[in-house]
Amino acid sequence: MTKSLFPGFDGLMSLSRREGVDVRPTLLRVLTDLYVQTRVHSEDEQRQFTELATRLIDQVDDATRAAVKAKLAIYPLTPVPVLQKLGLVAAQEGRRVPLAREIPAPAPPPTPARTPSDAERRMAASMAMQPKDAAEIHDMFFGAGPSERALILHNLAQTPLKAAPRIPTVRAKRAIQILEMAAIAGDVESFALELGDSLILPSRVAAQIVDDAGGEALAVAARALDMPSPNFQRILLFFKPAIGNSVNEVYRLARLYDRLSDRSALVMLAAWRGSTLAVTRAKYQPSLHDGERQRARAGASQTRPGVQPGALPAVRKGSGGSSER
Repeated sequence: MTKSLFPGFDGLMSLSRREGVDVRPTLLRVLTDLYVQTRVHSEDEQRQFTELATRLIDQVDDATRAAVKAKLAIYPLTPVPVLQKLGLVAAQEGRRVPLAREIPAPAPPPTPARTPSDAERRMAASMAMQPKDAAEIHDMFFGAGPSERALILHNLAQTPLKAAPRIPTVRAKRAIQILEMAAIAGDVESFALELGDSLILPSRVAAQIVDDAGGEALAVAARALDMPSPNFQRILLFFKPAIGNSVNEVYRLARLYDRLSDRSALVMLAAWRGSTLAVTRAKYQPSLHDGERQRARAGASQTRPGVQPGALPAVRKGSGGSSER
């Protein structure tokens, strides 16, 4: 199962211990999700899952342990040693643990602040920098390599450029859930649509972020949503197989994400939004310029009147030399 579900497991564990990027909570969640998606497992798969899961359960935080426990408690093929490790001890092997008593519903939380409407969100997301500057930052970022991108993002935190406003918390949390579900399902279209809608980006830019092979653009988008690091790591492992199968790439992007500041991400978000306006202006500028030239020519070619205002009419002379008015 290790080879088929997660080939880089041992390498990631070694990097986690050596480099200080703790990916163990993410690995346990991913292994659990992959295991419970299948209704039939071979003996070798069960043995390897038992070995890996029991090894990680004692090394993760309480929240991760609780999330894994909730999934495995209702899964009919959870190995007994894993149930025992999680405190779900069965009386006899093969019997399920009795269901606990119903947990009373918590008191309703206070009414949150009113969620801004789409129009209000789009007004708040108006231009944060000049279109030309935005287009230059956009093109420079997508044309750079991994090390150059990291340097660009680091420098953006120190620039005087105005950052985009933060995404409302309620909207960001909903977007994170939808993006993670789309990533697990491998639904690229839904992922791109939700990313563009939540960050108020045109479909062209959202698709460019999703298709970006390096993964740095996805890291910026996730940071702009204030996505927790474990969620971003899960999206990498599921949504970007070329990255998820590389130990070094997962570690590199996880480290970049943990070091990426909110301001850098929001300045880059402002550049992505502004670059669209620059492209639109460049597209229509020739026609606008030609229209101005045509109007200028039309004004110059108008015939002037033969008699200027205020001038006397011409005087005709009669046959007798007297003048006639």
